[in-house]
Amino acid sequence: MAQDIVPIELGLPQGDVVTLWAPRWREDGEEWEAFLGHEDDLYAFPDVARLAAFVRTAREHDLDDHPAWHVVPALSAIELSPDEDHQYDLVGVPELVAEPPDTWTINELADIVEIARSLADVCELDVVHDVLDAADGFAMLDQGTFAFSGKDGQRRWNELCQVVVERWDELLDAIDAVVITPEVPADAVATAEAELAEALEADDDQEPATAEASEVDDIEEVELGFWGEVGIDPIRIITSTGEHYTLRCYLGDDPIFLGSDGKIDVFGSPRALARFLADDTAVEDTDLARVATWPQIREKATGGELEIDVDPQNTYVLTGLDDDLGAGPSEVDPTQLDLAEELLMDAAAWAGDDSVEAALQPSERLGWLVSFVLRPSPNRLPPSPPFDEEVASWRKLVEALEERFRTH
Repeated sequence: MAQDIVPIELGLPQGDVVTLWAPRWREDGEEWEAFLGHEDDLYAFPDVARLAAFVRTAREHDLDDHPAWHVVPALSAIELSPDEDHQYDLVGVPELVAEPPDTWTINELADIVEIARSLADVCELDVVHDVLDAADGFAMLDQGTFAFSGKDGQRRWNELCQVVVERWDELLDAIDAVVITPEVPADAVATAEAELAEALEADDDQEPATAEASEVDDIEEVELGFWGEVGIDPIRIITSTGEHYTLRCYLGDDPIFLGSDGKIDVFGSPRALARFLADDTAVEDTDLARVATWPQIREKATGGELEIDVDPQNTYVLTGLDDDLGAGPSEVDPTQLDLAEELLMDAAAWAGDDSVEAALQPSERLGWLVSFVLRPSPNRLPPSPPFDEEVASWRKLVEALEERFRTH
């Protein structure tokens, strides 16, 4: 697909329709955004074959002066099919918000709200903005689950759900009303349908022929994936200030974080991190730029293809550990503590700060307690309560880490 023009699917009251979206681009010093359409109408089609037929035969629409449009008419029907990341089920939002506000629910809702606002901007649909401005939670979806945790977060989520119940139909009706489906030549539709059928048949034939030969490769791909190939990991850090997403890798034994000058760039959601990585000016000074595979990440990010998938082993939960340490070694989850120690040590080492290593030496009270939990031995005497001093030292290390965050 042309890098700056994306096929999308919209779930609307009239059914699922496909169209094209040109996310924001700059031209002649101005910023633009557009959808396939003309004047007040949004062009959308019930299937990909009709979309393909239109882009190959149409002469007048709002995307024909886009810098990348010349590529689009030559694309195959398969290439004009929306991928899973660009399917927006607007009509399904009431069912979506009936689910708990977990990471997946919030990320999906954030994507839907973003495309709805884009449609509102391009098609001048004030009522869409009115609905989405009726609850603060719509504007805070980029912050992830933290914005909807605790008493205030629950209230915020309930208000958002109430707006969906009472006013979401207004938003759907406004978008539905600007959608029209232009007529397209029957022979062009038949050609596109034949392409899609041929591609589907080829996939069906190829699967049994290659399944056995590719079994090992498939397993390796699942295990490795893109991030494993580039050797840079997305990580998720949960502290009292919320969820934070960033990147980290190792050159030899030396950790390197997304950031510079001892400050780690962190984001409230995977989506916000991906957007940052696509920004040329935002990432030009990061320490990760000296990693050989950094250009591969930038290429995927600028192409809108970067998925921020955090492995559970790269999720660091620091909340609650201070209280657990205060209750004694038996109350501490060794896995959680081990990961937390790793993160604190890595961040400090990257920033050239030796205070964490010093505090976690077994000769120190905190270091002795941590060491007892992580490396137990029947020949060692357990640390003796109270653990107030150890808890104070631990909190100081965590606060130092939070101060190292450069929040976006």
